[in-house]
Amino acid sequence: MKMLINGRETDAASGRTFGVINPATEQTIDRAPLGDAEDVRAAIDAAEEAFGKWSAETARERGKLLFKAAQITRGRVKDLATLLTTEQGKPFREARDEVQGFANILEFYAGISASLRGGLVPVGRERYGVTMRKPIGICGAIIPWNVPAIIMGWKVGPALLTGNTLVVKPSTTAPLTCLSLAAIMQEAGLPAGVLNMVTGPGETVGDEIVRNPRIRKISFTGQTSSGKQIAQTAAASLKHVTLELGGSDPMIVCDDADLEAAAKGAVNGRFYNCGQACTSVKRLFVFERVADEYLKLLEQKVAALRIGNGMTEGVDAGPLNNRKQLDAIKTAVQTAREKGEGRIVAGGAQPEGPGFERGYFYLPTLVTDVPPESALMREEIFGPVLPVTVVKDLDEAIARANDTRYGLGSSVWTKNLERAMLACERLESGITWVNNHVRIPPEMPFGGVKDSGLGRENGLEAIDQYTEVKSILISP
Repeated sequence: MKMLINGRETDAASGRTFGVINPATEQTIDRAPLGDAEDVRAAIDAAEEAFGKWSAETARERGKLLFKAAQITRGRVKDLATLLTTEQGKPFREARDEVQGFANILEFYAGISASLRGGLVPVGRERYGVTMRKPIGICGAIIPWNVPAIIMGWKVGPALLTGNTLVVKPSTTAPLTCLSLAAIMQEAGLPAGVLNMVTGPGETVGDEIVRNPRIRKISFTGQTSSGKQIAQTAAASLKHVTLELGGSDPMIVCDDADLEAAAKGAVNGRFYNCGQACTSVKRLFVFERVADEYLKLLEQKVAALRIGNGMTEGVDAGPLNNRKQLDAIKTAVQTAREKGEGRIVAGGAQPEGPGFERGYFYLPTLVTDVPPESALMREEIFGPVLPVTVVKDLDEAIARANDTRYGLGSSVWTKNLERAMLACERLESGITWVNNHVRIPPEMPFGGVKDSGLGRENGLEAIDQYTEVKSILISP
């Protein structure tokens, strides 16, 4: 599959390619161009040339194009989901939902296109103040491999609606679905140069996107350490920056919670996408009064999960996306085992037997009695491992939940509205769910606090991230 620059599919200037691996089979399923800084500069040239005409279009006209792209996407969900499962590893039903989610996002921004406006500011007798929102210019977007279609939608939807042009770098381990979605947007009528896709490693392609002064905004989703480095580099040319970074999301199960629903929610929230989501449940705190009953339910549900190739019907969890992720999970669990940090009651190893001779599979793992100093509680574990600890009450749960450098998501499970609102007020996170976890509709802003990032994606708030406010003062 080829890059997309200036409306044309193209190879890398170097002529080199890299293989895209199916994580369930470790087989190469396709090759993509190995882009470099020269390819990024060509994409920037195209974006710069397209900006004037694209930004002059009305938001309503740009919205119509987004809606058409969403319609085409919905007509190809099966093929796109198959491609996503094959390159990323997630079960087909999750991939199908993700592709539909991309269409949902485009439809949301298309739907608000006629509502974009500035404002009137009272500034005194016989004078008028007017504000308008103007596009920033050429924007860069760097997309991770874990939920590539959804995250591409988060960045492309608001950026294009507000009149910006884009240079996008997909992940090298899951670029194919993003390239296919970009081709669909081109098919829907997107003018040449408005959306450009350059595939290649972060050290070359990503670095040029971040450093090039003609790119005026960076939207990055990925590791906190990478985000901090991007922020430092972007500061040299005062780029706008949106950073959606790591998370170590706590889930609190109170003693009045619906335990069956909370056990199901924990399993869905932790093991969705094999635990490879920024907002996965990564730490679970349960009140001691219901701990025994709840942990029995949870252990049963974790043990019942079926893992395998994502294209196999009935599979609940696929493989990890790549060898590096598998090795990291194996190391984290083995370290906890060697230090005696908790009790592994489910999983804790790679599966064996037919169907698992190859692939980056790891069993859904449940670890109880995990001490607060354990890396399982302190660091972001990006895979199918759920550490659990027992707490006395809500005060202790919130204190433990906030004892982290991260602040992306959190959830509280209770039937008591006062208790729920107290937790929502005190939990240090960009989003708090009550009696659910993970789902983020396009209408809701999303982002983190502390080391989990800057800015917001999704919702009306994303419009602010892709525009500059211009003030106009009018006298008679």
